[in-house]
Amino acid sequence: MDAVQDIVIVGAGLAGLATALGLHRKGVKSLVLESSSTMRTSGFAFTTWSNAWRALDALGVGDKVRDHHVLLESFSVMSATSGDISAKMGLAGVQGKMGMHEVRCVRRDFLLETLATELPKDTIKYSSKIVSIEEDGNLTLLHLANGSIIRAKVLIGSDGINSVVAKYLSLKKPSSSGRWATRGFAEYPNGHGFKHEFFQINGRGFRCGFIPCSAKNMYWFFTWMPSQHGEEKVDESINMMREFVIKNLTTSKVPQEMIEVIKRSEMSEVVSSPLNYRFPMSVLFGNITERNICVIGDALHPMTPDLGQGACIALEDSIILSRYLSDAVHQGKIEVGLEKFAKSRRWRCASVVATGYIVGSLQESSNLFVSFLRDKVLAGTMARALLKVSDYDCGKI
Repeated sequence: MDAVQDIVIVGAGLAGLATALGLHRKGVKSLVLESSSTMRTSGFAFTTWSNAWRALDALGVGDKVRDHHVLLESFSVMSATSGDISAKMGLAGVQGKMGMHEVRCVRRDFLLETLATELPKDTIKYSSKIVSIEEDGNLTLLHLANGSIIRAKVLIGSDGINSVVAKYLSLKKPSSSGRWATRGFAEYPNGHGFKHEFFQINGRGFRCGFIPCSAKNMYWFFTWMPSQHGEEKVDESINMMREFVIKNLTTSKVPQEMIEVIKRSEMSEVVSSPLNYRFPMSVLFGNITERNICVIGDALHPMTPDLGQGACIALEDSIILSRYLSDAVHQGKIEVGLEKFAKSRRWRCASVVATGYIVGSLQESSNLFVSFLRDKVLAGTMARALLKVSDYDCGKI
């Protein structure tokens, strides 16, 4: 049995490493347990909106990340049905209530490595899979797959959508949205020449987006709802999935240069993944903290990716938890600090989960009436929702 650890964070993803760094900035030590043998970098990249940049600045790593990712200047939405641009808005230089908006597409591996290098040596312990959790007085016992036991004064679950910690807290399992997603990343050694624009295609049962990370690489995503015609079998191989995406885009008046991005892309070995979410009522009223235990990130609020806010909200969690928990540690009032965190996050997280689910359903719909409303009436409103939800400041650590 290992010595007692003050704070144990389960999961070395964005939320886990950001929380460890936030606590470190406040002089509080933590141990991060990661089940994988090395750092996990699945997902390629993610859209980093203004709220996430405020969190990264609070951690002191914002400029390091900015230097390697281009500033996105605009957002355009094309109707997959008509081929027309149904909405277009500026991103750079747009004033929000909390300050100027800033949007970039950040490589996940780059951000994880940046956070990890800022942490003290030996903060992250790899190959540490938790198989069970039990209460032992004021401590929490973590039983690992290798047979060892770690005792924690505070336990933070940032172990993703299938969180062991969330299960221990009796949070309901995430629900299926009925939709799936695949992603890719294209390298252009001599430069791709695309504008610094987030370009999205909606309708005909899918949603697809293309976003430059830098002058030499492009990230793309494709989400869809499988029908009864066998598309759900396309994830049997990368080539089958690639052809499925290209077929949908080719028959939907998508510019040829965008299809070329798909053709030259690297795709994950995990060809596709289901889009699950936690029912907002569970976020509002569920047991997201108990005694000296809480959950953050996807363990707390898994959401569909339609607002691009999953990672951004997780970074918000990290700053706010670091602030409340570090103060609580110094005051000896752990439960009070965790309750403050939970109270501050419930409505914010639940509202983003609900909004994302609704927006995604409207964007992908192939229903003729919904398509008309989306393309002719609601396109601008849904586009502006991206800026509205990111107009949030998590504050300083």
